[in-house]
Amino acid sequence: MLYFCSSLLFSLHYVIFLFLLCEGKTQLLSKNSTIKAVFAFGDSIVDQGNNNNITTMVKCNFPPYGKDFVDGKATGRFTNAKTPADLIVEELGIKELMPAYRDPNLHTEDLKTGVSFASGACGYDPQTASIVSVIPLSTQLNYFEEYIGKLKGLVGEKEANKILNNSLYLVVAGSNDLANTYYTIGFRQKQYDIDSYTDFMVEKAEDFIQELYKLGARKIGVFGIPPIGCLPFQRTLSGGLSRVCVEEHNQAAQLANTKISLAINGSLSNKLPQSKLAFIDIYDPMLDLILNPKKHGFEVVDKGCCGTGNIEVVILCNRYMSSTCEDDTKYLFFDSYHPTERGYRILVDQMIKKYINSFI
Repeated sequence: MLYFCSSLLFSLHYVIFLFLLCEGKTQLLSKNSTIKAVFAFGDSIVDQGNNNNITTMVKCNFPPYGKDFVDGKATGRFTNAKTPADLIVEELGIKELMPAYRDPNLHTEDLKTGVSFASGACGYDPQTASIVSVIPLSTQLNYFEEYIGKLKGLVGEKEANKILNNSLYLVVAGSNDLANTYYTIGFRQKQYDIDSYTDFMVEKAEDFIQELYKLGARKIGVFGIPPIGCLPFQRTLSGGLSRVCVEEHNQAAQLANTKISLAINGSLSNKLPQSKLAFIDIYDPMLDLILNPKKHGFEVVDKGCCGTGNIEVVILCNRYMSSTCEDDTKYLFFDSYHPTERGYRILVDQMIKKYINSFI
């Protein structure tokens, strides 16, 4: 019996390790703009259901995910309702929801106004997606190329290029690289210290942005990494008995953000003529929600709404094993990794005001 329990605990622990699904967070947009469409690349923050039909355990197309979505439907969005991608297209007045490119029921008309290619648990580091068998950024680019062919077939090459050049591109990645690949699984620690690993992440980020540019992207918003050490899961895993924020992990996020920001505002902007690039800081806005919850109307910021709120994420957050909190609007996080729609809305509202003019 003792052996069985130990094996079960080990298996659970391993499963949990695999599901360090990122954070990144929200922002951008306005009304009277020239933005034709919005496209999203990256991880679970803007994955609208692309992981649903791939062979991976990193998916959430089951209750209680989506409990506050249209008809209470779990669509593969890693939250209780809308994601930042949905809120951004809504705020821009483009459409109500952003669909997943791999959605088998994707409407042809949605190709004109944007889709998400993002895949929960991926990162800039190719190994991050490989560990959990999700869609890496390189394949997301391949899907985008495929999409461009479909768009040209739908509206013609001239109109397609006009849409591509006047659309907003969201890139949300990096959290899983640090929280999962570097710290929790620890694979990369044998090859890099944190300074050299963040250099590696930035190199991969620059490569991705340049490839996007080659395919027609001009308005690109790159989300920074949030204070990953304050995510409920990380508090439980590395924050000690009192589950404090893990300062080392937060410092790593800040280091990566500084380097990515310098690259975007410096070398990349110089290399990519007629581009409008912006580094979108979500670290400070999210930390403010965590440190000053009452100011924003939250009561719980150190636990998720699902289950105990300490560890449940992805398959551990399910209707058979996990109940949900009575009122998720009082919670910043829905599971132990991803914010609630209300949390996202606050962040999106703040960042729209700060960044939208960068793309008009």
